[in-house]
Amino acid sequence: MLPEVEQYFRIEKLPHMWCPGCGNGIVLHSLINAISGLGLDQDKTTIVSGIGCASRAAGYLDFDTLHTTHGRALAFATGIKFSKPELNTFVLMGDGDCTAIGGNHLIHAARRNINLTALVFNNNIYGMTGGQYSPMTPNAKRATTAFYGNIDRSFDLMELAKGAGATYVARATTYHTELLTKLIMEAHKNKGFSLVEVVTACPTAYGRYNKLGKPADMLKAQKENAVNIKSLKDGIVPEGKFLIGELYRAEAPEYIDQYLQAATKLREKGGK
Repeated sequence: MLPEVEQYFRIEKLPHMWCPGCGNGIVLHSLINAISGLGLDQDKTTIVSGIGCASRAAGYLDFDTLHTTHGRALAFATGIKFSKPELNTFVLMGDGDCTAIGGNHLIHAARRNINLTALVFNNNIYGMTGGQYSPMTPNAKRATTAFYGNIDRSFDLMELAKGAGATYVARATTYHTELLTKLIMEAHKNKGFSLVEVVTACPTAYGRYNKLGKPADMLKAQKENAVNIKSLKDGIVPEGKFLIGELYRAEAPEYIDQYLQAATKLREKGGK
């Protein structure tokens, strides 16, 4: 391991538990590169995770970390920002954890524009619990709970976050690692709720059930199907493709700032 990143890891917790070909380690490395590039103080940075394969990332990192309950990572992170608003807060979630049982927390964290960065590992499936389909599983794709093909329509997580009120929305893949690192850095710089979706591979469950080939084939598919928004022609995404890059940025009052301002005014008035 390179010395410049080793300081961020709990070496005694390695090797990690992810399957061969899983993209989660790539996402984790990009996150560390972003934190290092931003020059963030480890003692003033906290990592919050939910459940599932993606959530194990927090346990490998040498920060103040919280491994929380199913779907509640953003709720825990909200509490952190209320009590310690100065902390740099990153929330790591899988697609199922974030958009299914955690979907309501996602909507309201975005609506409130809480100053944190949510990183969603989207492998289109519940990997750890047996390969069930998630709200991000594409229509007609197979899973253990959709053996003949998923009949649901999947979320467009980018549009969902934007519509709920997020002020920074971006997407990358585990093939586009330099872009991913850059987007995480930009997300953190945003004063408000930032969400970065990472399209990643689960060869063991999603890939196997849908006959997507070897891990290298799934990585190649990310390269071939991703369209950088900067190169988009006529604003039309080709069928079967998806956008990557910074997809939305806006400005809005940040929730904790507003709360603290209201509390200060109340104290100045003697609580009246």
